[in-house]
Amino acid sequence: MSKLIKEDIDKFFIGQFEAFENSLNGESKKPLHAKRKQAIDNFKALGFPHAKHEEYKYSNIAKIFGKLFNVENLSDDSFSLSLDEASKYFIPELDAIRLVFVNGVLDNKLSDMDTLPKGVHIQAIKTAADDYAEDFEKHFNTHEIEGADNFSELNTAFTNGGIFVKIDANAVVETPIACYYFNDAKNADVISQPRNLVIAEKNSQASLIESYLTLGENTSFTNAVTEIVVEDDSIFNYYKYQNESNQAIQVGATMVHQLGKSVFNGVTLSLNGAMLRNNLNIAIHKEHSETNMYGLYLLDGKTHVDNHTVVDHKVPNCESNEMYKGILDGQSRGVFNGKIFVRQDAQKTNAFQSNRNVVLSDDAEVDTKPQLEIWADDVQCSHGCTVGQLDTDQLFYLRARGIDKQTAKSMLLNAFASDVLSNIKIEAFRTLIENKINERL
Repeated sequence: MSKLIKEDIDKFFIGQFEAFENSLNGESKKPLHAKRKQAIDNFKALGFPHAKHEEYKYSNIAKIFGKLFNVENLSDDSFSLSLDEASKYFIPELDAIRLVFVNGVLDNKLSDMDTLPKGVHIQAIKTAADDYAEDFEKHFNTHEIEGADNFSELNTAFTNGGIFVKIDANAVVETPIACYYFNDAKNADVISQPRNLVIAEKNSQASLIESYLTLGENTSFTNAVTEIVVEDDSIFNYYKYQNESNQAIQVGATMVHQLGKSVFNGVTLSLNGAMLRNNLNIAIHKEHSETNMYGLYLLDGKTHVDNHTVVDHKVPNCESNEMYKGILDGQSRGVFNGKIFVRQDAQKTNAFQSNRNVVLSDDAEVDTKPQLEIWADDVQCSHGCTVGQLDTDQLFYLRARGIDKQTAKSMLLNAFASDVLSNIKIEAFRTLIENKINERL
């Protein structure tokens, strides 16, 4: 495999789009495709981000893509996954609306959408663009948001897989929606670009889980975008879980538009992968909204995880809370860049941000950069970050009471992670994560 340079990668994706466009036939005349074409034009102007791009200076995805990916040996669409095989990776004991994606495309045979709860509408995004044309015109890739980048444009250009979810007004959906994304890398490298649009209408409540996994030893590249629209008096819970293969490259953008007075809770959990980049971008448009963002990255080996978050306070009397924690071992690397914008009109804003890291080896590395940009004068805002090792006094305290060193370290690290895990409201999912952490520690 020859090494790819950035210009080759740009040309590759532009060529892929031309082939994709030619396969659409009459669909190319529909409104959705006009947005695809605008997005690919934007990507052509911007190109694939590289190390000189300020937002990717610590995460050179172009370099690792060019090093690992064989674009001449991509998997085709013939991959079939049985329900028995897929079920091995489902969250145990979880009662959920199950949606299974293979190489970024919804697989109806493996999904369970026969008996959706009242007030829930789910279908493949490419058909929903027609069936829910009014919602698409209003919400699909229409709301401006800070932090959107070249990868989001690339994903929009290839919108074809993924799902549309609509929660009707006044619907309280107790059963979570669980999305399982499988990449087939058993016989060749694979690229997937799922695109999701989720709308939570007025006075609704719902939860969405996204779980990512690559099967096989070849390289996978996932470029995922999930847009979430939250309207008045709604509560939406979002969870992202990444326990990828050592050859998996993933860029994920979650773009949240709190258009009404609402509550959004997000938890991001990253355990493994070659390079994982999480962009969580939130725009608050209505007074008295609340935004909560939590993250935990538990890394070993050469895993690289980059969490970039943006909270844009556009209006007064809102609150955001952000807490990300990292535990790093081996030669792993963690990156955190959290931005909070408080606009001039956003008086009475309360915004808090914290990033704390425990480094367990000499070869692990952390780069952290919390940021506040405030144009209002009547606000309460704070940010902070720490990078250190386990507290030796606490470790000594436990050892002095007869607890062996490894168990003592595990107890302290579990306690460190518990602040994030306690915000997982789905018991079966929280149990899975706790078990994975205990296995790792």
